[in-house]
Amino acid sequence: MSIKMGVVSNNIEKTVDEVIKLVGNKIIFGMPLALGKPARFVNALYKRAKENPNIHLTIVTALALEKPRAGSDLERRLLEPLVERVFAGTPDFDYMIDFRAGKMPANVELYEFFNKAGGYMNNPVAQQNHMHSNYTHAVRDGSDFGINVFGQMLSKREFNGKAMYSMGCNTDIAIETLDVFKAKQDDGEPRILVGEVNPNLPFMYGDAVVGKDKYNYVIEDCPECDYPLFGPPKDSVALKDHMLGLNVSTLVKDGGTIQVGIGALGDAIVAGLEMRHNDNDAYNQIVKETGIKDRYSALIDKIGGTNTFDKGLYGSSEMFVDAFMQMYKSGILKRKVFDNIPIMKLINAGKLDAEKIPENILELLFEEKGIHKKLKKKDFDLLTHYGILKQGLRYEDGMIIDGATSYNADLRDAANLSAIKNILGEQLKKGTVILGAFFLGPKAFYDALNAMSEEERQQFGMSGVETVNQLYGGEELRALQRKDGRFINAGMMANILGAITSDQLEDGRVVSGIGGQYNFVSMAHALPDGRLIMMIRSTRGSGKSLRSNIVFNYGHCTIPKHLRDIIVTEYGIADIRGKADKTIITEMIQVADSRFQDELIEKAKKAGKLPADFELAPQYRNNTPQKIDALLKPFQSKGHFKLFPFGTDVKEDEVVLGGSLKAFKAKAADSKMFIIKGLLSEMFKEIPDNALPYLRRMQLENTASFKEKIMQKIVLLALRTSNRI
Repeated sequence: MSIKMGVVSNNIEKTVDEVIKLVGNKIIFGMPLALGKPARFVNALYKRAKENPNIHLTIVTALALEKPRAGSDLERRLLEPLVERVFAGTPDFDYMIDFRAGKMPANVELYEFFNKAGGYMNNPVAQQNHMHSNYTHAVRDGSDFGINVFGQMLSKREFNGKAMYSMGCNTDIAIETLDVFKAKQDDGEPRILVGEVNPNLPFMYGDAVVGKDKYNYVIEDCPECDYPLFGPPKDSVALKDHMLGLNVSTLVKDGGTIQVGIGALGDAIVAGLEMRHNDNDAYNQIVKETGIKDRYSALIDKIGGTNTFDKGLYGSSEMFVDAFMQMYKSGILKRKVFDNIPIMKLINAGKLDAEKIPENILELLFEEKGIHKKLKKKDFDLLTHYGILKQGLRYEDGMIIDGATSYNADLRDAANLSAIKNILGEQLKKGTVILGAFFLGPKAFYDALNAMSEEERQQFGMSGVETVNQLYGGEELRALQRKDGRFINAGMMANILGAITSDQLEDGRVVSGIGGQYNFVSMAHALPDGRLIMMIRSTRGSGKSLRSNIVFNYGHCTIPKHLRDIIVTEYGIADIRGKADKTIITEMIQVADSRFQDELIEKAKKAGKLPADFELAPQYRNNTPQKIDALLKPFQSKGHFKLFPFGTDVKEDEVVLGGSLKAFKAKAADSKMFIIKGLLSEMFKEIPDNALPYLRRMQLENTASFKEKIMQKIVLLALRTSNRI
């Protein structure tokens, strides 16, 4: 079968027709995770399957982006105005709306290899259809599963009259998929690649840029595809998360590499790093008064620091999220790396500064065998590519031409070498401050990328997970680039021997998925100067449902204990790599919540894993939320440890209402009597003036029914309980 490449169309329906004509009625459609899904194309494909039961459509993807949906009338009043404002114009995924409602037709199936944490806990179909794959194996496993159509969102630019396309928001699995599909097509198998161009998508560089001939169909100049990108609002950062982030911030070394994820913990870490860099006196005061510096001084001095980031950090992370943009804006993310081994060796040895090319650069490159002493064309191309020789030069027959002046490229002659130094560049070019595999963030994140010049945006490189998430295939270069790597991941639970549970419960229910966590764990251990930092919140739940996330044992393990390294909670740092079991257990209990320490000690002693006379040191016996509040609230009043350290699309009254109602819901689950008494009391109280703006926002200032009256009193009780009125 002859399959055309590079067909450009502005008609989505006709493209769906062509896809069905080529692959038939059994369509196994793959899409990237998160932002890179071609929303208009997949909606049209799904609509066609709903209309024609003879079409069997299987959708294989990960991390569906869904707008928040209300579960009650009260939630609806809070969420609807927010959703309409934040997600205005962003299309829904129709298959997800039907899937959530249980209305997906029998001829359509959905499989995912990663989902939003907790998003499918009580959905048997999603649980049964989860595909367990390491991120780096997703393309292989998807190919084995039989994916025959792949679609993704693209951006477009014209360069010298030629259209080029960037898959920059999701190079993660796309680069490898293009190669796999091309090989299948060459073997005569029908495999179709579809790109959907959204003009709002930032055009990213690195390995992301391709021509139209990499796709069978490119949908562009399509008015329907010109829609705002999905931009999830920021999560709020609680004080205990700030404390956890503060602990982690001391373990990051200036001049090193950082990987960090999305969400409250990622923002907490970057808030700590930003304070360390831009308000260093306050930062050092805080790490001293919280006891972090004294308790972990040896570890901090060895692998981290509390100084400013004079050399800066390089980002190596599958997720290029807003946290990295904040580090870039703050002057932290500024260590540039280059795709050249000799150059990286010189930089790491302190012989070459990316911002100032030294006069002896050619001699240094000779020593590292980076160029020949008699420059060949490929040597000239390398030197001009990286800006070592100035721009505008030509190479002809062993001569370097600069306008009317020629230079002999045989640098074995000292006079030629000296002359060539007249045409050296000023600073290295083509450096990047991050290599990511996909990006996702709030609207301000996309706006910041789009506002950059093309040259500035080129500092943010994008590639596939086969490159970003592992060392294989480029070990020497990647190890040089990712020096002093701090690979920071989050887990749900850890046992006292250092094993981590991150992706599912012991009954088999998937909470999220493995994603790229194992890959970064493996890389942290493979790099001689790398360290793995696993973040665990010490507890979950509240009241009667409070549970410790540091446990004696658990029936599922994501990262085994032999891959343990550093585990951080809000109560401290457990450095457990290369240590014996009794030491590991001691360190783990030291960072557990004190309400659960005795139980853990008792179980460890009973199992013979701690000495019978073991006593926990007194300084670790006060691991409580109250202690964290006491330590950090004085600094919070001075402008540190903000609820949204990098801003939010959510309005202040929505933040107050959301937080109060969330806390109220937790109390209601814990004590129905508290709620009953509180509501009865609220019925006889006057509505305070400072509550009126909140009631107005919830359309409950005036009530027209008994149901609305009850909702009004719930809001008032929630606000009062949270000390907001």
